[in-house]
Amino acid sequence: MWQSSPPGSIYDYIRVASFSIGPDGLIEQWSRRAAGLFGMASDEVVGKDPVEAFMPAELRPDAHRRVGEILDGKEWTGLVPFRIPGENSVRGLAEIYVMPSETDTRERAALCIVVDVRALRRIETDLAASQAIFGQSPFGFVLFGTDFTVVRANKRFATVFGGEADDHRGRTVEDYLTRPEAERLTATLRRVLETGDAVTDLQLVGTPPGSMGRRHWSMNLYRVHSGSGRPVGIAGLATDVTQRHIAAREAASARRNLALLNEASARIGNSLDLETTARELLDVAVPGFCDLASVDLYQGLLTGEEASPGSWGGRHHESGTGSAELRRVAHASAVSDALPGVIPGARTGGTAEADGGTGPPELGSVHRYPFHSPCAVALRTGRVEDVPGDERGFVHSTLAVPMVAHDIVVGLVQFSRTKGSEPFGERDRALATELAARAAVCIDNARLYRREHERALILQRSLLPPGDPEAAGLDIACRYLPGNTATEVGGDWFDVIELPGHRTALVVGDVMGRGLRAAVAMGELRTAVRTLALLDLEPAEVLSALDEVARGLGTPGGGERSDGFGAGGGAQWPSRAAHKSREADLSEVYLATCVYAVYDPVTRRCTFANAGHLPPVVAEPGEPATLLDVPPGMPLGVGGEPFEEVEVELKEGSLLALYTDGLVESRDHPLDEGLDAFRQALAEPSQPLEDVCDHVLTTLDTRHGEDDIALLMARIQGLAPNAVGDWRLPRELRSVSRARELARVQLTAWGLDELVDTTELLVSELVTNALRYGEGEIRLRLLRDRTLVCEVWDAGLVQPRRRRARDTDEGGRGLQLVGLLSAAWGSRRTPRGKTVWFELALPDGEPAAELSVEQLLSMY
Repeated sequence: MWQSSPPGSIYDYIRVASFSIGPDGLIEQWSRRAAGLFGMASDEVVGKDPVEAFMPAELRPDAHRRVGEILDGKEWTGLVPFRIPGENSVRGLAEIYVMPSETDTRERAALCIVVDVRALRRIETDLAASQAIFGQSPFGFVLFGTDFTVVRANKRFATVFGGEADDHRGRTVEDYLTRPEAERLTATLRRVLETGDAVTDLQLVGTPPGSMGRRHWSMNLYRVHSGSGRPVGIAGLATDVTQRHIAAREAASARRNLALLNEASARIGNSLDLETTARELLDVAVPGFCDLASVDLYQGLLTGEEASPGSWGGRHHESGTGSAELRRVAHASAVSDALPGVIPGARTGGTAEADGGTGPPELGSVHRYPFHSPCAVALRTGRVEDVPGDERGFVHSTLAVPMVAHDIVVGLVQFSRTKGSEPFGERDRALATELAARAAVCIDNARLYRREHERALILQRSLLPPGDPEAAGLDIACRYLPGNTATEVGGDWFDVIELPGHRTALVVGDVMGRGLRAAVAMGELRTAVRTLALLDLEPAEVLSALDEVARGLGTPGGGERSDGFGAGGGAQWPSRAAHKSREADLSEVYLATCVYAVYDPVTRRCTFANAGHLPPVVAEPGEPATLLDVPPGMPLGVGGEPFEEVEVELKEGSLLALYTDGLVESRDHPLDEGLDAFRQALAEPSQPLEDVCDHVLTTLDTRHGEDDIALLMARIQGLAPNAVGDWRLPRELRSVSRARELARVQLTAWGLDELVDTTELLVSELVTNALRYGEGEIRLRLLRDRTLVCEVWDAGLVQPRRRRARDTDEGGRGLQLVGLLSAAWGSRRTPRGKTVWFELALPDGEPAAELSVEQLLSMY
């Protein structure tokens, strides 16, 4: 095939030239390649002696001899130095092959083939280097022709794909790769051949002959040209990057696992609810870690059963009856056709026994796992177990992971992967264990919190009065609303305390702070209030004494604050430990607010004292509700300031409301708005009191859950005038008989004839004591309500004291008799003296109990 362009053969690289010598020893023909090699045109050398033209002077004699021998018909091959054109001092070295020839007249001549030795040596070096690189390369080296068949492959390539290197000549990419991969490589080869743009790091996947594992290769492709620039093929250098892919996959898996653990740290445990924590675990695991998952918790844990480590399920495991009862509390699925609560096609660690049937348990169901099932084994041993997949289903890998926290197994989580996902490996087992452990710790914390919270609530509720407290002259309704389930118990409290004379103490308080310690402080203060109330102190005195109690709550042992100096051997500097202990103690001082009110149903007057609490609200019939102007005072625990009292006369039918700040204050609105809304909610005080309470709670924004709410409401009713007998007696002996007569007449008018004798006797004793030990005018008062109360007033300050009379004493047994015959008795100070009182239960139709012999003898 004729072509005008150079052929691009090997001769282009090794610089081969030719010329001929005639019979006369002169150059007869001169080729163009010779002209290019020696740098001399044909007109410059034709007809000249080649020795004289090219050879150095010192070599010419021997060269002439050689030329003569050649013309005599002797072939010769050798190396001949020559001058390089344009390089005066540089010599070239040519390899000349001289072949004798004959002219048409049969004269001797010669044909000379000349090769530039330098170019030849360079080509030999390049070939040797190319062969070394191609043959000794640790990478697979392959040369594709322009038809994309293998032209040459090295030993490394043959080692991977079998046979010898020469066996791969003529093969195509389809012989090595799957159809999709082969088509992708062929398209890339075509693009490289057409554009000349090299391709680096082409990722290919295939399976070498005789191997079961998939391999990954990275291939670099570039176009190969001839010396004339004509494309002759595509060279490919393939590197096995399977290990790199494995490492990258493991690194990606590690990063994914780390990200999953970080996500688990952020998302699991945000709630102190057991079921919510289980759902948070599955929200993290599905679909990031598995396709299906479920959580089972021990039923005993969910019901709040107190348990030692392992006792929820240990007795069942030991007896061989299977696992203890578990409840499925959460499930999640990334598979669209999965049934709720069921892992389709998967064996749940051995068929679970739920609701009397078999099969995977549903959400909310209570079930057990058979003793030898993987799930029961996992629960029993605390180790991860593999659950066999169902060949007919699409779940092929399941892990049963026990949820262990502080050496306590609280439940079981199952992670499952469907067909198409990689089965669980060792890294996955470790991650599953870590996820389950984190969730287990959160669940155990939630369990402990719930237990302590319930205990605190029980403590708090036990310190509150019963739901329907009763009081003379008052209709009472109360409400107590705790914060939301995530809020700790608080220190709000209220109380209704019966006082002598059918009076009633109404108390509402709030310990600042939250938690169990606040609830305990509240209990101590409430107990102190009840104790002080029984002493029948004035409201301001009660708060003053209560302030001392509150100040002692923050010191060791509840006593007074110490200065940190030792007693006995003089003053001593406190130790560092004592200083830190004192600072810690003082940091636990609890402040509290409180309103203490005493209501007298006879006069319908109420005396208030306030210790930093919100003012009471009074709604009189036909009038808008108002805030009582009660001096606010300082909170309990501050100390140093006296408390003031305010006495208010309340109209019949008025509504009195005491409350804590949780009712009227929140982050959403200021306190003034809450108080205004509260007063407006009391616009209809004539409604039934229970309805008024409900209306207040539904009208105000009480669902913020920031604080507990205590609400105590009382409607003023007062004692009817005909239920009170009040007389003043002169300080003379006949007042004793006069008192008996007044009591007898009044009780007869009330229809309490059964109490006449006892009342006369006890009234006689109290009036006699007032005459003997008291001072000033004597006052007798009888009150009839739920009980009969008798009060004897005088101006003396000496309180009566019950004592045991000696056998020789003629008196001193009056108070013993009062104590035996009355339901209760006592005395209290008044602004002008004292009051001694006793109380008798109203007759209920049953005969009165007679005194026993021991009781009668105890008076003598």
